[in-house]
Amino acid sequence: MTTPDGRTLHFSSHVPNTYDGRTAFALYVSCPGWEGLYFQGVGANLQEDYPFVANGYVPDMIVLSPQLDDWGEQSAADVIALTEWALTAYRIDRSHVYLSGCSGGGETISLVLGMRPDLYRRALHTISRWDGDIAVLAAAEVPVYMAIGEHDEYYGPEPAREAAEQMREAYRTRGLSESRIDELVTLDVKPTSYFVEHGFSEDAGQHGAGGYLFAHDEEIMGWLFT
Repeated sequence: MTTPDGRTLHFSSHVPNTYDGRTAFALYVSCPGWEGLYFQGVGANLQEDYPFVANGYVPDMIVLSPQLDDWGEQSAADVIALTEWALTAYRIDRSHVYLSGCSGGGETISLVLGMRPDLYRRALHTISRWDGDIAVLAAAEVPVYMAIGEHDEYYGPEPAREAAEQMREAYRTRGLSESRIDELVTLDVKPTSYFVEHGFSEDAGQHGAGGYLFAHDEEIMGWLFT
């Protein structure tokens, strides 16, 4: 597709055979990490499993996976443009629009949620850090789930912990109850035992392992598509 500023945005899509334009479908936008960026090659974004498992949770859902140029503000604007395009190109149930980002894609969706959180029902942020405007996110009250390994060798869990606490504090400032805040902010720091139980060695890199395992974790993915 061509973005509003005239650039070409590459993306992969899956439209279920049951879609006929008469019934509104859900929409899921899955943003890959560094290895899925466009300069890595056409289709490199399809190495991640998030888009492929999504329809197992919501059969009537259109799935999009963009190949972005980076994980900064331009790519965040591209994700917003892609979402808005899909909302006009297909008949979408606007109350069921989901967003996820893995690694560098997590940085991107944090920026998206600091710009246009109103577009999305829920967001899953995995093995990443938060760069977006938390005040804007808090005003929209979009639930966010952050998952990362306790020994993630790329980001480490501290940026996610700090972001989660900043989100919680922003909601407290807005007068929300602790129970409501718990619905809006989920921080899931996985211990080494989680990775071992799922077939990885104790010294395995938790960044790559998390990127794979979290896409297949029914608790995590089930939360997103609730």
